Amino acid sequence: MNKRDYYEILGVSKSATDTEIKAAYRKKALEWHPDRNKAAGAAEKFKEIGEAYQILSDPQKKSTYDQFGHSAFEQGGGAGSGAYRQGPFTYTYSTGGQGFEGFDMGGFSDPFEIFNSFFGGGFGGGGRSSYGDRRRRSQYSLGITFDEAIGGVEKTIVIEGERRTIKIPAGVDTGSRIRFADFDVVLEVSASRIYQRDGDDLYLDQELDLMTAITGGEIEVPTPKGKLKIKIHSGTQHGTMIRLANRGVPHINRSTSGDLYVRLKVKIPTKVPECQKSSGFSWF
Repeated sequence: MNKRDYYEILGVSKSATDTEIKAAYRKKALEWHPDRNKAAGAAEKFKEIGEAYQILSDPQKKSTYDQFGHSAFEQGGGAGSGAYRQGPFTYTYSTGGQGFEGFDMGGFSDPFEIFNSFFGGGFGGGGRSSYGDRRRRSQYSLGITFDEAIGGVEKTIVIEGERRTIKIPAGVDTGSRIRFADFDVVLEVSASRIYQRDGDDLYLDQELDLMTAITGGEIEVPTPKGKLKIKIHSGTQHGTMIRLANRGVPHINRSTSGDLYVRLKVKIPTKVPECQKSSGFSWF
């Protein structure tokens, strides 16, 4: 069987950055997760997306794939087999079976539990279930703010006539699922008025006055961990991006965070005093 091109599967070009590949994978995985998408072939599509991400997210495997294609990862014995990583989990797969047969879920009962853990689920309740059981489970939506999502929060709500305390870990996003014994809570995170989010990375547009852009200086920017002063070099151009490592969204169940990218927007004065128009930059 001829396999589809991994770049085509994720909808990215060969020059895509790690961030673009990660964002494309996350979007496709959410779209084709069989617990959300009931279309025929969704399970196979979901597995195909995970396989593509495993290769393209690893620089060494990506380089090998670019040079040799699928043949570089073929195993003996007919149908292709191997291992791929989805989020923090690694498990083996076989393309010879139907659906998810042949997967070693590494302690999870089905791939949906793996997906839920990657996107914030896997908390609370208990026993394992088949895909058929999961389709019959009750599902509830819960809206939280952006600040609650990146800082973590406890919510007390009434479900099925019973008060429940839901512990939401830092780093969740829209679509994150918290699983209880008999129902699931799916989170809906409101957008931030300050940041743009891409996975665990954040982007911030920061105005910069022309004087500071030309001569350099220091400005203060907001971060999820509080305000931070950053140095501006002389001659800074409009659109310059500054990366603040570990200042983004916390990784779920880990002590590290994504990065915060500050895009500098140089503000050009709209009016110049008449007496200073002929004096060049002296009007500063």
